[in-house]
Amino acid sequence: MNIAVLGMGRMGRALAGRLLAGGHQVTVWNRSTGKAREIVSAGAREAQSVAAAVDGADVVITMLADDAAIRAVAFGELRSSIGARTTYIDCSTVSRRLSGELAEVLSARFLAMPVVGGPAAVSAGQATFLVGRDAGVVDRLSAVISSLTGNVRRYDAAPLAVTAKLATNLLLLSGVVALAESIAVGRSGGLRDDQLRELLATSPLMAPGLKKRFEGVLTGSQDGWWTTVLGAKGADLALDIARDADLALPTATVARHLYENAASSGLECVDIAAVTDLYRSPLRTTATQGR
Repeated sequence: MNIAVLGMGRMGRALAGRLLAGGHQVTVWNRSTGKAREIVSAGAREAQSVAAAVDGADVVITMLADDAAIRAVAFGELRSSIGARTTYIDCSTVSRRLSGELAEVLSARFLAMPVVGGPAAVSAGQATFLVGRDAGVVDRLSAVISSLTGNVRRYDAAPLAVTAKLATNLLLLSGVVALAESIAVGRSGGLRDDQLRELLATSPLMAPGLKKRFEGVLTGSQDGWWTTVLGAKGADLALDIARDADLALPTATVARHLYENAASSGLECVDIAAVTDLYRSPLRTTATQGR
């Protein structure tokens, strides 16, 4: 199939690479230049505009940073340029509200398909895709979806798939904070890092997804892909759903503030595991309390 991928961040590049490996013709676009070189070298075509990217495409996929970026593209040049028979798939992490708007405005052409897993999991075909749409539309896209993964969770509507993604994100975001605090308690009580690693890294309480970030939280390593800014955004989107239901989420509120604080402390471009840095200085930790 002829597929356009809009957004060449790490996740967008992983999606495009996976589709190329699946034998599809891939056109890519990114707002800023220079990020698509690796994918172009692998066989993709780079377009200079959204309209040029989606021209003649069977499927258009967006993987962009936030609601504002999706609104600018989807309700702008994409909407005016997309073909009548072209399917639009959004794999981004956006608000439930925006996903509902996209489904309403673009109707039969829209499919929500957020991703659980990082770029490496996408490239390996091991990520889980949360597909929000009726079975008929999903079945028609089986060639695209099967090229990306064999792990699919189906939901009847786009906002449900987005809700599933945000619920999953919140579990990891809260877990990273809890792990950082557990390590802080251990250190404060005199445990060495090697003892904490032996105690916690192999604990049955350590979920697989959290375990992947254990060393980052323990050592402060910033080698990751989900930034503190995006972590704060993920927690806030979960809180939006709770607010609509008049539900208070104290843990999510604290997690959002911590990731915001980490981002404002110069860690805005590094992985969420860097939230552990807030617990290395008493003054910085105190500054997060009561926010």
